[in-house]
Amino acid sequence: MGLKPKLVRQMGLFTVIATGVSSMVGASINVVPFMIHRSVPNLGPNVLWAFAFAAVPALFAGLAYAILSSAMPRAGGSYLYASRGLNPYLGFVASFSQWFGLSIVIGVIAYISIPFLRDIAYSYEQYQVASLLEISWIRVGLALSFIWSFVYLNIRGIKSYANLLLPMVVLIFCLGSIVIFSRFFYDVSDFLSALEQQQGRIFSIPPVPDFEWSAFLSAAAVLFSSFIGFDAIAQTGSEALNPRRNLPLAILIAILGVGMFYFLFTASVYSIIPWSFVAEQAQIKDITAPGLLSYVLPNGIDTLIILGATLALINDLPAMLLSVSRLMFAWAKDGIMPKQLTAIDPKKHTPIVALVAAGILSSIGVLGSNFAGDFFLGIDIMVTSMLVNFLLMSITLLTIKKHNLELYLNIEVLKNRPIQLFIGWGGVVFLSSFLVIHLYKDLTNPVAAWYFHSTYVWLIVMGMATLVFIYQWNKMKIKDVGYRNKFKKLPIE
Repeated sequence: MGLKPKLVRQMGLFTVIATGVSSMVGASINVVPFMIHRSVPNLGPNVLWAFAFAAVPALFAGLAYAILSSAMPRAGGSYLYASRGLNPYLGFVASFSQWFGLSIVIGVIAYISIPFLRDIAYSYEQYQVASLLEISWIRVGLALSFIWSFVYLNIRGIKSYANLLLPMVVLIFCLGSIVIFSRFFYDVSDFLSALEQQQGRIFSIPPVPDFEWSAFLSAAAVLFSSFIGFDAIAQTGSEALNPRRNLPLAILIAILGVGMFYFLFTASVYSIIPWSFVAEQAQIKDITAPGLLSYVLPNGIDTLIILGATLALINDLPAMLLSVSRLMFAWAKDGIMPKQLTAIDPKKHTPIVALVAAGILSSIGVLGSNFAGDFFLGIDIMVTSMLVNFLLMSITLLTIKKHNLELYLNIEVLKNRPIQLFIGWGGVVFLSSFLVIHLYKDLTNPVAAWYFHSTYVWLIVMGMATLVFIYQWNKMKIKDVGYRNKFKKLPIE
């Protein structure tokens, strides 16, 4: 009898790190810190401080993930951690929230990558091509082609996946460094002079507005999305080599390294482009860091940073598709979703059905972004989803010792219980505060229709998830006498 195909451990430390970095660097660095002025128009010049404040709950969440990943190195990440260390239903809610948010944002990222291609066309004076990329059906078609190309890449296996990701990550950081170093050669006066020369416009920088705590905290809650992505590392638990060491190490390297890169990159752009100009442009059109810097950078250099930003954005997609597909795979292994989602390609050792399902939902994210006319709806849904997910991970860290002592004893990172409790409670306080702020901002935001409130969309989806869980749980009660014990142990590899 032949052995049933399964996920195979073949991802080294650098591939695991690249998975997290690729999921983090993209829209988070090139779009969100500048388009934030559309979502929070009263933020003023406080983007960098809001960015730094947003890193605090992300660090707590990352430490919780690192600790739990050392004890439960399997595909499924947040689902596995919370279902074994807290409660099966809350584990499903945490991961379904993550799955839905990431699936939608894959579509958002694919959709907003097209303006980067438009900017490249402009830089080469291909104005007709740039105009074509503004046409709705062309933008949607290209976005969908990106998604399904990377679904195919993931299906081809980890080797193909790693061969793309590793050189792309190196190239992204090299090209992004151009932005960081540009602040040593250009300043605001260079930008104002270039704007007058190119557009005949004299831009007057307005006085700095009064600081508003409500705007600052709302912006920090949105900018928190920039640090989301390291959780993709946890999804490689069944395919990473030496996972008890490599998963926590990769999570910490991704958060600290990418966080520093974010801050330097964003600080450089705002040291050249006045915040007031960025805020003005964000209300008019979709803007990007390369598009803003193209005013001052010489021809050729501006194209390089646009290319780097485009690669960073597109490179989000394969890592995120891997992440959401492994979540579905883990659900199916536990019987929460149809068993067909556990189907593994016998040659490539990839979850082919789960990857196709991830591609379908991500395609809906593209169509939703086009329908809404503002990709921030998708980002707001993701922020809500991930704040709930990370909050439940922090709670799991607090409860796992009592709920599942056997798995708690498997922890190999930060074993000191008082330190674990500090991380867990720190995460609970900061993440619950961010969640309340984010929900208040969304519910009080005037929109054209109720379904443009991300909170309502998220609640409807969570209601559907609850019904799915209840149905599948009742089926397990009937068919599997020992179904509760299944949620005390790690899945068989």
